[in-house]
Amino acid sequence: MKEKKSILIIGVGRFGRHIAEKLYELGHEVMAVDMSEERISEIAPKVTKPIIGDSTNKQFLESLGIRDFDACIVTIGDNFQNSLETTYLLHELGAKRVIARASRGMQEKFLLNNGADEVVYPEKQLASWTAIRCTSDHIKDYIELKGDIDIYEMSVPGDWCGKTVIQLDIRRKYNVNIIALRKNGVLTMITPDAVMSSDCPVLVLGTIEAVRKCFKF
Repeated sequence: MKEKKSILIIGVGRFGRHIAEKLYELGHEVMAVDMSEERISEIAPKVTKPIIGDSTNKQFLESLGIRDFDACIVTIGDNFQNSLETTYLLHELGAKRVIARASRGMQEKFLLNNGADEVVYPEKQLASWTAIRCTSDHIKDYIELKGDIDIYEMSVPGDWCGKTVIQLDIRRKYNVNIIALRKNGVLTMITPDAVMSSDCPVLVLGTIEAVRKCFKF
């Protein structure tokens, strides 16, 4: 049985709205807060509890029961001062986990220094994804992890087709791990005797340098 979490989303512009809707769709309890009555009206059917309020007001935040949430996500995108104040207050009120949005590198540093446990940087992350995705026709998708090692969804080279994972031996040759394959749109964990096919992309784990050598791009 999956664990249901209680999440507070502060700021339901486009970015915050997408996060709130997805969390609710996944079965979590989502409280959405925004100063805009229009935004709250739009998000109301897609969250557990929509509230109009000023997140820079400490008394208002206290009334929400900040300590009861598994995570508080600050996605205010149009006023960094409000975002910074909200992040600081959440930390001060004992939030278990504060995730805040940044749109510039300097904002990321301020947020981390003022109570954020994590910072998401959508524009930067999308730019990285687009740059990596355009590096080669082999790359179908890309998931950035912390550190140098990332996950890449790759189309299978022609000379791999009909061979098993053991026969390819790319882990020893290139220090790249095949961790799954996508068959008919569904991800399947890899086995040593799995046979490669041109219509089943693979997910591989490795550095970009190692992946480039392995897939020759």
